Amino acid sequence: MIGIVDLGMGNLESVRKAFAILDLDARRVNTPAEIGACDRLVLPGVGAFGQAMESLQNLDLRAPLDRYVESGRPILGICLGMQLMLDSSCEHGHHAGLGWIRGDVRRFDSSVRIPHIGWNTITRAEQARLFEGIPQSAHFYFVQSFYVKPIDASVVSGRTDYGISFAAAIESGNLFGVQFHPEKSQREGLRLLANFGRLPCS
Repeated sequence: MIGIVDLGMGNLESVRKAFAILDLDARRVNTPAEIGACDRLVLPGVGAFGQAMESLQNLDLRAPLDRYVESGRPILGICLGMQLMLDSSCEHGHHAGLGWIRGDVRRFDSSVRIPHIGWNTITRAEQARLFEGIPQSAHFYFVQSFYVKPIDASVVSGRTDYGISFAAAIESGNLFGVQFHPEKSQREGLRLLANFGRLPCS
């Protein structure tokens, strides 16, 4: 079963429906027991970094999520969900993140229109597991004002250009993240979610 972490914010239903199209069982989860029972986990997100971290704390989900990651089962962060995986963000002040991926979240500078909204291409790493069967320079749908800057460049599995070249996807062990919205990215987005659904559970 694929669990979609419900923080009371974001794009949960559209993510669930995308998995349903693929005949994959995906359900909202928001308790430690529900998270522990999942084979795969999705950390979605539309909203503010600090608010999302506060919701995780209020729901007592920080420790269960850490244990889940330590178990080796796959977890996918989408948009804000990927940003939460890093050490910190500068969105509306300084906020600590989950710290699973070393690095921080930064705001695009004034040389580009903010937010970055619309379709853009991904330059993918050849061995990126989430992008198996997806052509180089495929288009995905973005909505963002902030981007992730991992310390270790080897975790970056896909890049996009928007004023700068930034990490649009990351993979590190059982940790996966995408800055774009696969649930809104039509055929290639569904293919990416299907790839996630086929990942081994340990």
